[in-house]
Amino acid sequence: MKTLGSILLIAFLAGTLFISCNQKTDQAYIDEIQNHQKELNEQYADSSHSPLSEKDLKSFTGLGFFPIDPKYRVDAEFVRTPNEQPFGMKTTTDRLPMYMKYGIAKFDIGGKNFQLSIFQNLDLVKQEGYEDYLFLPFTDLTSGVESYGGGRYIDLRLPDSDHIIIDFNKAYNPYCAYNHRYSCPVPPVENDMNIEIKAGVKAWAEK
Repeated sequence: MKTLGSILLIAFLAGTLFISCNQKTDQAYIDEIQNHQKELNEQYADSSHSPLSEKDLKSFTGLGFFPIDPKYRVDAEFVRTPNEQPFGMKTTTDRLPMYMKYGIAKFDIGGKNFQLSIFQNLDLVKQEGYEDYLFLPFTDLTSGVESYGGGRYIDLRLPDSDHIIIDFNKAYNPYCAYNHRYSCPVPPVENDMNIEIKAGVKAWAEK
């Protein structure tokens, strides 16, 4: 028969193990995002891939990022919208690339419910390796303040289920944030979030 002391000891050890596992999980996630940020900085430092101007590239030391926060990695309900028609998405120029609304993501952050439209680039999906590519452009209350005024993007892959992971810690700026010679999709009004998304890449300050 277990004594009260042994029961309390088991409960304590179980709680300690649970906390330890959570810490490891959080640390593994932080490591993942840090590696993602490192890869992004390496890409931007490479003149063959970088959207930076020649002047900014010379002084580039890294992008600015919000602190990594696991709460901005959300498991969203994914509702497909199969009867949508192709349309030309507005950009920062006269270019109108063809997109189709593929689905809606429903989730909550900090007790607030949100619904964002997710799109598919009809030219990109014809390319090998991008057949399941999805595109999430959005704006939030940091846009034009701490993050780029034209909004930010998140790249996604088509899920096998009715849920999709949206990680705002991987949100990045359009190339237009760094160089005006690019033409970038403008996030639709329906994807304007009434919350500060303090995650991902911050606004770019020209040197």
